[in-house]
Amino acid sequence: MNVAEPDDRALAARALAGHQEAYAALMRRHRDAVWRLARGHVGDGDEALDITQEVFVAAFAALARYDGARPFRSWIARITLNKCRDWGRRRAVRRFFAFARPIDEAGDIADAAPDPEQALQSQAALTRINAAIAALPSALKDVLLLRTIEAMSQADTAAALGLTEKAVETRLYRARAKLSESLRDDAPPRV
Repeated sequence: MNVAEPDDRALAARALAGHQEAYAALMRRHRDAVWRLARGHVGDGDEALDITQEVFVAAFAALARYDGARPFRSWIARITLNKCRDWGRRRAVRRFFAFARPIDEAGDIADAAPDPEQALQSQAALTRINAAIAALPSALKDVLLLRTIEAMSQADTAAALGLTEKAVETRLYRARAKLSESLRDDAPPRV
């Protein structure tokens, strides 16, 4: 952040006062981190983009409830995780109704993704890693994404998730162990 640029608290105050450029500055400053967090959570870039849009709509609608004494990044990370959970619930409902269709419509539901032989080896490995992360339980995945992908401090991660720092440390250890175990197996991760 440039010395001349206002901090997040000042931008939030200006946005609440009706300055559109403050909204834009907050979004520019945090959109990549929000997208990465959503991408890591749901495992799909396009879905992560949709979630990112939902996050900023929700964040700006709730901006009056932002506590300037806390980091904006932690606050928006919390909103992102909630939107990812909402996405997961909606996906489960869509999946249920997708399978309720008549059998002659099953061709429309089939995955049209290329098989592994057609994909580049590095892309297949990246996909496998993203799927393994997405398959982690939410309590472990949230900590892993915030600490390793977003490089948030243990204290900020604890604040964003409403946990103690020791709980963050323990969950991070478990997440890494589970991820390592999942990637060690030759079989794709279980979803």
